[in-house]
Amino acid sequence: MPPPYARTPAVVAALSALDEGRTPDRPALRAAVRALLTVLAEQVPGRSVEVRVPPYGAVQCVPGPRHTRGTPANVVETDPETWLRVATGRVPWAEAVAEGHVRVSGVRADLAAYLPLSGG
Repeated sequence: MPPPYARTPAVVAALSALDEGRTPDRPALRAAVRALLTVLAEQVPGRSVEVRVPPYGAVQCVPGPRHTRGTPANVVETDPETWLRVATGRVPWAEAVAEGHVRVSGVRADLAAYLPLSGG
């Protein structure tokens, strides 16, 4: 059985488009990115890493020292399509990082232990 987040209409629509080689429509892509960022923040609570998926959203997660001002020390940034693929396990974290599709900085920014997202 797929995880609960995978059954949301936006995630289903966006992943279907990607699987078919199409670009997801913006409203579905935005909603899917935000849904999966929310799942990440719920499954890995904390404030030591900022995960950015411009232009649709950002969350803080991962236990550890809290970032309060200026540029965060631990940042993960990627595009919306890559985020969907990595969050759902279609592309492994290490592969996305190695190929430059995910940019990471900081000692806590390795999300390999948390991705793909579990069923929750």
